[in-house]
Amino acid sequence: MKSRTVKKTDDFRQMKTKMFFHIIGMFIISLCCIYLGARFLQGSFGNWMVAVNQKWFHLDFDSAKTLYRWTFRNRLEFVFTVGAVIVFLVIFRVYLNRLTKYFQEINQGIDGLLNESAGEVSLSPELSVTEKKINVIKRTIEKQKLDMKLAEQRKNDMVMYLAHDLKTPLASVIGYLNLLRDEGQISEELRQKYLTVTLDKAERLEDLINEFFEIAKFNLSNITLQYSRISLMRLLEMLLFEFQPMLHEKNLNCNLMISADIAIRCDADKIERVFDNILKNSVIYSFEGTDIDILVNRQGENAEITFTNRGNTIPEEKLDQIFEQFYRLDVSRSTGSGGAGLGLAIAKQIVELHHGSIIARSENEMVEFKVILPVS
Repeated sequence: MKSRTVKKTDDFRQMKTKMFFHIIGMFIISLCCIYLGARFLQGSFGNWMVAVNQKWFHLDFDSAKTLYRWTFRNRLEFVFTVGAVIVFLVIFRVYLNRLTKYFQEINQGIDGLLNESAGEVSLSPELSVTEKKINVIKRTIEKQKLDMKLAEQRKNDMVMYLAHDLKTPLASVIGYLNLLRDEGQISEELRQKYLTVTLDKAERLEDLINEFFEIAKFNLSNITLQYSRISLMRLLEMLLFEFQPMLHEKNLNCNLMISADIAIRCDADKIERVFDNILKNSVIYSFEGTDIDILVNRQGENAEITFTNRGNTIPEEKLDQIFEQFYRLDVSRSTGSGGAGLGLAIAKQIVELHHGSIIARSENEMVEFKVILPVS
């Protein structure tokens, strides 16, 4: 096996280069200061100190010169050393001020994240890599907050729509039950009609209430997987049998195409829910009298299950949002068609928990959902 070496980039090369030249400059300045100090001590400084001793201590020239030699001249190396250390510390202190400026800029950038300040963070050119990363974090946080806000708004809108739509079937149920109670003489045909309408509205109420539970479960429960080995053919055949009434209502025909049975290891109930949600979506948005095709193939270590139906072409920008929470293709106020906009979002979450993927595409009045699941 060939080993591939990953070339590491030096993100702070510019900063290290600048710091290196700063240190060299500091060293040169220190040497210059020490050299000039030495020349000063060895030159006119001696004459100046002798003159000071004569004036302050009222000494003659020889005595003043002897005092100078005893205090400074004989300790010249010590004086040089102390002077060099003082010069170096002063220059190093100035350099530290320049160095800590970078940390102050980074702290200001982090404060910008915490305070949610407008605009992007700007740092010195030497910290361009850190500046980019901080701004990426800033944009990511802003996007996450916006996505959460939009998801919450969609959820609130959906709850409001569902609450509004609860009133209509409930009013019908109450109205027809009152008619059955108040009308003493009613024909059997009319009674059956009232009961049929009442039952339809009650079933619609049940669907709406189930959607309320779906919204609550999506946010309040964590999906856990219980693995077992299942047959894709048997699972899909059972699902198609359960969907026959829905298919019959729209005169739809569902074709299952699978060359050989494929056994996969998964959570059977969760994967059934994925297929149920996708197939239900296909039925709702299919043209009447058309076919829904389910194609199952094995590609290497993965099983591919493709659902194809004939319906209105989904625009590209909506395909990017179709797996988001509470997103519905039918943005009309009524929830009579479609659900709470959670079916595909839940399907994607379950598939990804199985280390698989789900993709959607649409063109020429064709809609396709492809589920890719690992076999083992």
